[in-house]
Amino acid sequence: MYHGSAGRLCSALRDVPALCVTSLRQQPHHSPVKRRALSPPVLGSLASFACCHNLVGWVGEIPAKTASGGGSVTASAPASGTTGAVTRTASRTVCSMGNSTSRLYSALAKTLTSSPVLSQQEEYLQPTDHEQLDPKDLLEECQVALQDRPARPLREFVTLQNDSSSQTFRVMQWNILAQALGEGKDNFVKCPLEALKWEERKYLILEEILIYRPDVLCLQEVDHYFDTFQPILSRLGYQCTFLAKPWSPCLDVEHNNGPDGCALFFLQDRFQLVSSAKIRLSARSLKTNQVAIAEILQCNETGKLLCFAVTHLKARTGWERFRLAQGSDLLRNLESITQGAKIPLIVCGDFNAEPTEEVYKRFASSSLNLNSAYKVLSEDGESEPPYTTWKIRPSGEFCNTLDYIWYSQHALKVNSALGLPTEEQIGPNRLPSFNYPSDHLSLVSDFSFNEISTRLL
Repeated sequence: MYHGSAGRLCSALRDVPALCVTSLRQQPHHSPVKRRALSPPVLGSLASFACCHNLVGWVGEIPAKTASGGGSVTASAPASGTTGAVTRTASRTVCSMGNSTSRLYSALAKTLTSSPVLSQQEEYLQPTDHEQLDPKDLLEECQVALQDRPARPLREFVTLQNDSSSQTFRVMQWNILAQALGEGKDNFVKCPLEALKWEERKYLILEEILIYRPDVLCLQEVDHYFDTFQPILSRLGYQCTFLAKPWSPCLDVEHNNGPDGCALFFLQDRFQLVSSAKIRLSARSLKTNQVAIAEILQCNETGKLLCFAVTHLKARTGWERFRLAQGSDLLRNLESITQGAKIPLIVCGDFNAEPTEEVYKRFASSSLNLNSAYKVLSEDGESEPPYTTWKIRPSGEFCNTLDYIWYSQHALKVNSALGLPTEEQIGPNRLPSFNYPSDHLSLVSDFSFNEISTRLL
């Protein structure tokens, strides 16, 4: 039987100074606390991004072909530098999205309007010396914008083993739902159109990231990278990498924000970048529309190396063999990048594959010795969650397990994992909704190094 979760989203996290990662992990909150209204000075910082996205265009990246014959790879050296009511009315108050006077975001607006983004993308992607943001202030602002919504159920961590060592790190995996697809193509028949508006939905996405404050964040279906996620997260201390799909379906939607793709973020006070590879996945030597990012990071405190990868495989029934080929190509690339599993590996992604599919079995049996982190929440330790996505479309209701965090079980251990909301907490209209910004649920796991592992390459 799989563990559920209860309670509400706890806004008491506002009072944790700078959202201390250790405090959040060691002191889970169980009391349902409503979001509180705050005075105007903080209000409006995210609002400036409504106009900023008109100033910053997207820049797609199509990697060069490698000599190995696998997926295309571009490698680069690091740069310096409980449940409440879920029904809503159309009359609820939403924060203005045109206010650019925020003390938090004025620096961001200056950067977005002054940087030669289109001609110098790589320079833009790296963090600058502009004003840093306080996660606590930003979380408060998100909660102001969401104060008229019912509080989300609190998802509780299931702790397997306590490890308070400095080597503990948190990983979040999440398909956040591309804005253009949510509004223009996915046709969630039970989700009100108002719940899909970016002006509100981005607050829910950022709130979830800020609540759990991962050390490494892996996202899919990111189509607001340049105007939202990179500017915000870089000022929260993350180093950011993005790779767009070569032919994103977002571009078929009128008034889109550019192509969607995968993004990988890591906190620079925990890790430093050693190398980065951007991979265009292949299927039987044919280049495909799916991509992956793989980065080797060095832990600042221990000097140990870790490889983190993020990907999003081909969707839809009937493409099982195609996904298997893509997954096999990714494994070949990762075997080379990790020097035959000498460097511990974590792979996050929306695989669009149930555990019964061959691509899942290929990952579970690969020479990289991978295990799926969320299996540890089951009673037998061998079963995946009953769902990581749950949606209703005109063709029917779909409840599937498609998202995973794979890890090197010889070198790493799972200390805890974030439980999933119950069917009742998700609600009869499923995902997305006013409470949940995506049709996928985020996965969050805390890891530490096995004591017997001495891999310090």
